[in-house]
Amino acid sequence: MKTIITIMLCGSLMAQQANSTIDTTTVSPVNLKPVTVSALRATKDTPMAFTNVSEKELNKQNLGKDLPVLLRFLPSVVTTSDAGAGVGYTGIRVRGSDATRVNITINGIAYNDAESHGTFWVNLSDFASSIEDLQVQRGVGTSTNGAAAFGASININTNDSSKESFALLSSSVGSFNTLKNSVKFSTGISPSGFELSGRLSNITSDGYIDRASSNLKGYFLQGTYTSENTKLKALTFGGRERTYQAWYGIDANTLTTNRTYNPAGAQYDDAGNLQGYYDDQVDNYAQDHTQLHIEQRLSNSSRISLGLNYTHGRGYYEEFYDLLIGGSEVTYDYLKLPPLTINGQSISATENVAQKWLDNDFYVANLLFHHQKEKHELNIGAYYSSYVGLHFGSLVWATQANVNPKHRFYENTGKKKDGNIFAKWGYTISDQWNLYADAQLRWIDYKVRGEVKGPESFTVNDAHTFFNPKVGVVFKPTAAHQLYASFAKAHKEPNRTDFENGSPVPEELNDFELGWRWKTSNATLNANIYYMGYKNQLVLTGAIDKEGAPIRANAGDSFRGGIEIEGAWAFAPHWSMQANLSWSKNRNKDKYFKRDGTLEALGDTHLAFSPSLIAAEQLTYTQDNWSVSFVSKYVGEQYMGNIDAALSKLEDYLISDIQFQAVLLNKSNTPKLNLNIHVHNVFDTLFTSNGYFYTYDDDWSSASSITTIEGVGYYPQAGRHVMAGLTLHF
Repeated sequence: MKTIITIMLCGSLMAQQANSTIDTTTVSPVNLKPVTVSALRATKDTPMAFTNVSEKELNKQNLGKDLPVLLRFLPSVVTTSDAGAGVGYTGIRVRGSDATRVNITINGIAYNDAESHGTFWVNLSDFASSIEDLQVQRGVGTSTNGAAAFGASININTNDSSKESFALLSSSVGSFNTLKNSVKFSTGISPSGFELSGRLSNITSDGYIDRASSNLKGYFLQGTYTSENTKLKALTFGGRERTYQAWYGIDANTLTTNRTYNPAGAQYDDAGNLQGYYDDQVDNYAQDHTQLHIEQRLSNSSRISLGLNYTHGRGYYEEFYDLLIGGSEVTYDYLKLPPLTINGQSISATENVAQKWLDNDFYVANLLFHHQKEKHELNIGAYYSSYVGLHFGSLVWATQANVNPKHRFYENTGKKKDGNIFAKWGYTISDQWNLYADAQLRWIDYKVRGEVKGPESFTVNDAHTFFNPKVGVVFKPTAAHQLYASFAKAHKEPNRTDFENGSPVPEELNDFELGWRWKTSNATLNANIYYMGYKNQLVLTGAIDKEGAPIRANAGDSFRGGIEIEGAWAFAPHWSMQANLSWSKNRNKDKYFKRDGTLEALGDTHLAFSPSLIAAEQLTYTQDNWSVSFVSKYVGEQYMGNIDAALSKLEDYLISDIQFQAVLLNKSNTPKLNLNIHVHNVFDTLFTSNGYFYTYDDDWSSASSITTIEGVGYYPQAGRHVMAGLTLHF
């Protein structure tokens, strides 16, 4: 392992190549044609840390795994998979911040769920196949739409119009009965400027974890019209997913003896003997997005864009509640059932099957203006969204109950309005100096009324107005070197789960960035130092609720600081290397914890799920028609809680993949055939990338003392597994 880490460190001191021998995911100029890209993304003269990922780089890895997994080798990125193999529910953390704190936009429209702030890629099966490019900005980044970026933002641009017509058939097969089939087409741009394109995909997998199956369907349909001064883009995309639950994890003993065990859906007889598992212990959800983008060139230097969006999501997760295991979920009070007496015996609990539903609508209007002339660049944006989400529980079946079919035992409605205006100004003072200023005013109004499962009354009335300024400077002493410094402030409101678990307050972040970029004909290097000071950061406590959702709590003062280095080097004919290294310090300040009934001062403690060292490398050999890459990812040890408990430590891991691509057919006037083979975790490393940690006070075992009990759970990841795919391009 020391040898591989040394290679990573050496590669990081080289840099990322800008010529055609490397599929870069590096900082480079972006395509400025769409106004949404111009207004929301960083450029080579923006004083912030970012990485661009091209369609080519995504396609190189896209054999069916979810988008977060395709980004796992980027700087400061850690990914997780409930099912253990990257298909189904997956998550991403950047600089230690989980997905609820990573802002996602698709064509400038916020994708994070308005209430939970989460991003659920399982609802957009094979969406990577419809992405033109994306940009990951680390830290606060530039002003964007939706909830603030407290760890990173990911700006996604879907496929642009294709000049030529094509049809593409793609099929992948691999371990755990994973199968992906996809068809994609474009009519090409007609002489009158019209183009129609689309994609249909289906991915199925048994998962690495027992019964963690996935059946994911995705679609994408787009029509465009392009003239000299106008571009219209109408698109609809979405998916249907049915995944068996795998979000409970396993304890330390089971991790050692049966690491693929899944407790979800377990059914027992009266004597406590396991009888089997409930077949429909699934998450079943559908999500459809419809967008319209109108872009108009006003002059040679000015453009304006209007974006409209409607998203409809609906679905449920279904759960079997066994009477032997007990818990409040089997009680009549929880199910809101009337009293029942049979043969003179009062019945107060029953085995049951319940569905927890979410039915929501999300409306967005987005106006962007871009002006660039001589030394000035100006971007102005206005964004408004309205969300309505109906949450309810429906009783499907019970052994003993006098109840109407689909009895609702709780119901509440969440409504959120979110708006912002921003202005970004860049000014070129000279060939060496650039100034950057960015100011955003954002307001939110979030209300919830009704009952949550229990049933318990649940009310939220949360409204805020935030001012988020940013400023920076870029200095270019020579053509090869660039230095930058920036400051950014951000605020972020709590999410729904935070309110369900306490009385949270908004977070505040001051982000300082200092960087250096270096570029030559065959190498580039990007180095960035950052300090992110938080007030009332909503940190992961390590615990999860009954639905597997992470529980967060305000942590007072805390900080994240570190250095990120990414680079690539074309060091010989046919040979290239890319690498990145992130070293950081992530701490709660002056942490207190009540253990065994006594309040203890712990001092500065590690922030949960924030490894100090993350590194990756990719060594590639390329010939005319084929290439092979050896890719590695190292994630250092991390704590799953905030009190530095030894039990909560998640061990470090190093995994390596081999990626092989070849063009099998590439003759003119004939279809093109590509082969793609990935051997994941080639050394069969047993590792866990995620888990949970919890504590509770035992005050009933002894009348005279309180004992604090600690517990953990783990989400094991797959060992060596293989995916292979063929793509036929007509």
